[in-house]
Amino acid sequence: MSLTDSSPAHIAKAASLASRKLAILPLADRNNALTAIHRSLRQAKDTILDANARDLKLASKAADDGQLSQSVLKRLDLGRPGKWEDMLQGVLDVRDLEDPLGSMKALYHSDIEFGNITLKTLLDDGLTLERITCPIGVLLIIFEARPEVIANIAALAVKSGNAAILKGGKESTASFDAISSAISSALTETTVPNASIQLVTTRDVIASLLDCDKYIDLVIPRGSNELVRYVKANTRIPVLGHADGLCNIYIHPDAEPDSCVRILLDSKLGYPAACNSVETLLIHQEALTSHLAAIASALLANGCSLRCDSISKASLESSLPADKAALLQEAVEEDYETEFLSPILAIKTVVPPAGASSDIALDLAVAHINAHSSHHTDAVLTASASVAKRFQASVDSACVFWNTSTRMADGMRFGFGTEVGISTNKIHARGPVGLEGLCIYKYAINGNGQVVGDYGGMNGQKWKHEKLPID
Repeated sequence: MSLTDSSPAHIAKAASLASRKLAILPLADRNNALTAIHRSLRQAKDTILDANARDLKLASKAADDGQLSQSVLKRLDLGRPGKWEDMLQGVLDVRDLEDPLGSMKALYHSDIEFGNITLKTLLDDGLTLERITCPIGVLLIIFEARPEVIANIAALAVKSGNAAILKGGKESTASFDAISSAISSALTETTVPNASIQLVTTRDVIASLLDCDKYIDLVIPRGSNELVRYVKANTRIPVLGHADGLCNIYIHPDAEPDSCVRILLDSKLGYPAACNSVETLLIHQEALTSHLAAIASALLANGCSLRCDSISKASLESSLPADKAALLQEAVEEDYETEFLSPILAIKTVVPPAGASSDIALDLAVAHINAHSSHHTDAVLTASASVAKRFQASVDSACVFWNTSTRMADGMRFGFGTEVGISTNKIHARGPVGLEGLCIYKYAINGNGQVVGDYGGMNGQKWKHEKLPID
């Protein structure tokens, strides 16, 4: 890794050249680099956390002055319980995953390792088609107040054979510098090209980097809605990511009440500033008296504000003690399209027509989610497998869960080691993006002098197009 203040074009070109070398680096070399990164970060813990504390002090003042949101401040804190340990463990977890590029060394009798074969077709005798995994190339990651992103991206990029250019926000400059110095020191001991991972220190270069479509293959913005939308509107480079994390939970009448309380507490209050925190609770009308009071009591007791539609508010006012009922707020339509990133939950009642089947209520909940969510993560709480499967098939989101917290939407929890972010895209990669999402494929044909003119016509050779087993 290098800290660089070079011009955007020079940075992008250097990354492109480095990516070619990294793409064919043996697995052992890539894994050795991750071991070195983990060791260097562990040894630099005090230096990094001291730097992070300086960033937090400045950021706290900015938050007090109204110049920085509380959600950004929370994301900045590397000292939050478990965050440092998770960052380091993520590096090792990525190292220990299978090679996403595979090894065709034995097959081709070559010293070059590349590509898992995912398709193999016999076109004709002595003429074979293969689809082979390969790195995307050069990643540009633009992020705000997430110092752990540097370690996450470095690990995933090196393991998947991609070069990465990182541009962080000013809120965590000291943290970025300290982490980058540790990783840079580690990589000097390895065969990974120095320009494979670059942290850009120059200010006001985002627009210029977004113009480098000749060298940069994918942009991954991680930060505010404004950042993501700016990136999408100002580049020709493909963008992977999401603008909002507007997650919903729907409670069906047959859901287990105690489980609903636990799941809502975790989904809303486990880490309210996270993009996978639930923002809207949809609850079937028949579940109001049996489920909602316990959920509301638990949330209110833990400092969560509840913004209720008229039906749910009336139900809670009749079932909660007066002091708790007085805390309820009336929801407005905008609340159901708001990513609060704080201890606030919008509640809406699903009211099916009289005598309607349970499918109608489910369809109404799904329609609301598809119309108002950000297609990130949505969950259904129900005892019915058929209701759950219908929900998962019908909701148009990257992650659709049954009887579990929306906070499960995470690369580490999925077993990906870590993630570069969560994508709501519908092409290439969706949901938490780990190693697999950072690989694409190429087609290889291995022949023996054949040409297109050999085939077709009355007397030409015929294609075989036989599917072959993948060894």
